[in-house]
Formats: sequence, C-alpha cells, structure tokens
Amino acid sequence: MADSDDTDIQYLGLLALTLIALIAGLVIHSFIIGVNVTDWWKGRSVTPADHIVTSLGISRMCAQCAKAIFLIVNRLLLSRQDVYVKLILSTAYIFFTYVNFWLTSLLSIVFCLKISNFHTRLFLYLRGMIAHRTVYFIIATVLLSAFNCGIPFTLALSDMHIVGGYNTIMTNLSMHCASIKYIYIYTVGAIIPLLFYVISSVLLFTSLYHHTTKMASNLSINLETYYSLMKFVSLTFIYNTLYFIGHFVCAFYYYFYCSHLLWLLIVLDVLPVLHSSYLIYRTPRLRSQMSKVLQYLSDSVSQWKVT
Repeated sequence: MADSDDTDIQYLGLLALTLIALIAGLVIHSFIIGVNVTDWWKGRSVTPADHIVTSLGISRMCAQCAKAIFLIVNRLLLSRQDVYVKLILSTAYIFFTYVNFWLTSLLSIVFCLKISNFHTRLFLYLRGMIAHRTVYFIIATVLLSAFNCGIPFTLALSDMHIVGGYNTIMTNLSMHCASIKYIYIYTVGAIIPLLFYVISSVLLFTSLYHHTTKMASNLSINLETYYSLMKFVSLTFIYNTLYFIGHFVCAFYYYFYCSHLLWLLIVLDVLPVLHSSYLIYRTPRLRSQMSKVLQYLSDSVSQWKVT
C-alpha cells in the first residue's frame, strides 16, 4: 500500500510538472504564432524562416497537448477499448515529434542557405528553390511524418488483433513490450532529418568560422554579429542533439523495460519551450513584441496595485 501511495504521489508530481511545462509552452508558442500570423494578416513581409518557425510552434504545441492528455489517460483508462485510445494519443505525439524533427532540420537548412557564403552552382540553386517553395517543403515534412507514423500504427493495430487482444497485451508474454521492428522504423524516421540538420549546421558554422578568421585582421570590421550567429548555431545544435538523443533513449528504454521514462519525457517537453524562448530572444521583431507585452503587463500590474 505504501509503495502504491508513493507511486501515485510521484505520478501526480510528474503530471504537475507536465502541466506547468504545457502552460509555459502554450504561452511561448502562441506568442510566436500570434506575432507571425498578425504580420501576415497585415500584409507585412513574412520570410521563409517565419513560415517554418510558425509551423514549428504549432507542432510543438500539439505535441505537448498530446503528451499531457496521454499521461492523464494512461493512468485513468484501463479497459480494452482504452488501449486504442492510448495508441491514437501516442501516435499523435510521435507524429508531432517527427514534424518537430523535420521542421527543425528545415529551419537549419534555410539558415545555412541564407547566411553561408558558398557560391557553388548547386548551393545557389538550392537557395533559390527552397526560398520560393518553403510552404511546399513544410507540407512535405508533414506528409513524411504522417507516413513514418502510419507504418507503426498499422503494424500495432495488426499485432493487437493477432496476439488476442487486451489481456495478452497487458500481461506482456513476450520478452519485450515493443517489437524491434518499431525501433527500426523510429530510428530510420528520426535519423534522416538528424543527418540533414547536422550537415547544414556544420556547413553554416564552418562558413561563419572561415569568414571571421579572414576578417579578424581587419580591425575596422565589427565581427560581433558573426560571433553571435556562431553562438546561436552552437546552442541550437546542442538543443537538437539532446532532443534527438532523448527520444532515442525513451524509445529504447520502453523496448527493454516496458515502461515510459516519464521524467525524461517531461524534460523533452521543456527543451522546445526553452528553444522557442531563445528564438524570441534572437529574433528582433519577436523580441520587440515581447518587450511590448511585458511592458503592458508591468503597467497593468502597477495600476492594479494603485487601485
């Protein structure tokens, strides 16, 4: 009984942290989406990076919502029909995670093509093509993510019928909770955008490094902007590396121990919120709007205290 109470308390604590991360994520991501959509609605110029960041904010919001709902449902629903609900929710979370992977990689590619000073024919062709077809690439990432999720979802439904339903699934007669084929599918689906991200990030950092090295002897040129960009690339690379590795660890942990690594899943919810906050800080337009919002809130609180 004591162990059960301790487990319930730990679960409630993790759920509380999940809801806090969810609220923070909804605020940060909604702000990014709201600013970009408002600019587009007013007819202001919206860059390819703005399209990607807006889509990234939407996918991150949906992923956090799916995660929070799954944690609640996973504890409350235990009947056979509820297994299908859990499968749908977990598939939705994996789908938005894939979208997050691909959009982050696409954003890195766009930054690389825009900022890097490579002048090869292929590089110039890709710069023009992606810049004018960003929306189509965003749609392609969504379709690829749906395809990556569709295969394991179909296999899971088939396995649930073959093994004889809920009782066999829950008692877990096999050695592992999930077949290794799901790990293979997940690895292939995640490793491809990771490769694109690593290549584009390394190329961008290399270009900035060589440029600053050449210009370092010229004291009249301010290199602070380039150093700031290199810092941005480095921090974003660390974030994405942790995000990718964290999801791999969760997948393999579930495969070997038949249990979700809940604390790591919560950390993986916090990382996108921190990254989106950093994007707001690094983007002058978003930073300016955030300053106005904070100033308005500060003035409102001051007036409330006076009255």
